[in-house]
Amino acid sequence: MAGQGASGAAATGYRSLTGPLLLPAWAMIGIFLLLPVLLMTVYSFLTREFRGGVDWTFSLAAYDRFLLSRGLFGDEPPVLEWTYITIFWRSVWQAGLATLICLIVGFPTAWFIATRPLRSRALWLFMITVPYWVNLLIRTVSLRFLLRDQGPLNDLLIGTGLLDSPLRIINTNLAVQLGLFYSYLPFMVLPIYAAVERYNFALSEAAADLYASRWTTLREIVLPVVRPGIIAGCILVFVPSLGAFLAPDLLGGAKTYMIGSLIEEQFKGSQGNWPFGAAVSVILMTLVLIMLLVYARAQGRAGVR
Repeated sequence: MAGQGASGAAATGYRSLTGPLLLPAWAMIGIFLLLPVLLMTVYSFLTREFRGGVDWTFSLAAYDRFLLSRGLFGDEPPVLEWTYITIFWRSVWQAGLATLICLIVGFPTAWFIATRPLRSRALWLFMITVPYWVNLLIRTVSLRFLLRDQGPLNDLLIGTGLLDSPLRIINTNLAVQLGLFYSYLPFMVLPIYAAVERYNFALSEAAADLYASRWTTLREIVLPVVRPGIIAGCILVFVPSLGAFLAPDLLGGAKTYMIGSLIEEQFKGSQGNWPFGAAVSVILMTLVLIMLLVYARAQGRAGVR
């Protein structure tokens, strides 16, 4: 009894220290996460000065500009502004396609690594993550050098006789997709690897004993078990791809303009439009939050069932 009383007193003492111990973490979250989001939201409701900068007059002009067009001088009847909506849709499409490609390549890669002997897994994981030792900007510029008309890739294809003229890749959707794929593939591989590593391979052996084919085992047993890792990887790839601006700027052109490039452009130089850039950022953040909330609610319902 004395021992139980001592352990209970110790637990109570630890609980009393929970608040002070969490204070640094909450301070970091508040200063470096919540405060910037709050400032961005406030700026989205301000007005841009004619010569640049911000006028602290609250209005919905930035959101109005994103959704509606009122003509060159703003005196025409409002019509739906398809320019920014098209850019937004292009960003969603590019991010979704990049996520799908990363999944197609990342799942078998993660499965391969997770099924290697323990002594070699660290080496394979090292090979996956070593590109992240280099800044994303440098890696994207290097990819542009590789894909350009007079780059090593075209020189190799022409030198081997596979092509007679350079393959135009730069300033295309393909180049942007390659940039997103190269940038975020490890974000897909690592969560799936963690899920596959915990998978009980006896389940696959049992399915084989019951004469299930490999595709049936994959569809009915493996995928449901490792689904949390797949979903986590898709989220980790889709969200940064949606707001990416380096790949569209350096590898794409006017036809591959994405929402991240639009936001980045509004905060450059004295002619930028900070309220409009903040409003587009809020719209993008809201879209992502809605998708995550829908997913969380669906997962909650599935858990209840």
